[in-house]
Amino acid sequence: MSTLEIEVKFFLADMEIVRSKLQQFGAESEGRVFETNICFENAAQDLHLTKSLLRLRKDNKTTLTYKTKPGRPDTDFKVLTELEVTISNFDTMAGILKALGYHRDQVYEKYRETFTLGSTKICLDSMPFGNFLEIEGQKEDILQLARQLEMPWHGRILWNYRSMFFTLKERLNLGFNDITFDNFRDVNVEIETFRSLFEAG
Repeated sequence: MSTLEIEVKFFLADMEIVRSKLQQFGAESEGRVFETNICFENAAQDLHLTKSLLRLRKDNKTTLTYKTKPGRPDTDFKVLTELEVTISNFDTMAGILKALGYHRDQVYEKYRETFTLGSTKICLDSMPFGNFLEIEGQKEDILQLARQLEMPWHGRILWNYRSMFFTLKERLNLGFNDITFDNFRDVNVEIETFRSLFEAG
């Protein structure tokens, strides 16, 4: 069964301030995990052409996710139709996808701490190129929590991390495609310089 994923992101200059506020609000942490994500594509580039995503993720579990844009665009929130299922074996699922004609298009890594506050999911994400807050839930709940956290609405980000990376790759002339901490080890990304490119305004 498909569901709508509704979310926004914000760049975080100080993650600890936001974590402290979430704890004060009574948000419950599910812990911090390291993620390995593999995005798949086929030879015809069908997923890219339809702005869809097929992703295999491994953290403390394995999930297979398909995302695509719904029929009606939204300029205030990032809204996607999402199908997701838990998988028992990461390598086996990767092999199945390969056998079906999909190849590994990109790997990206992050550290993620997930909080829940009522029906709202909040993620503190450490990407190789910066730290971000992601709020997922109902639109009114996202708006309310953003105000409580003193996140300026004009600073919300509707881009996904992959799209942000490809812009950084072009601007910084990066010679790699995978968003890994090892690849960024010797790359100094002043994300503040690029914020205006990503923020919805």
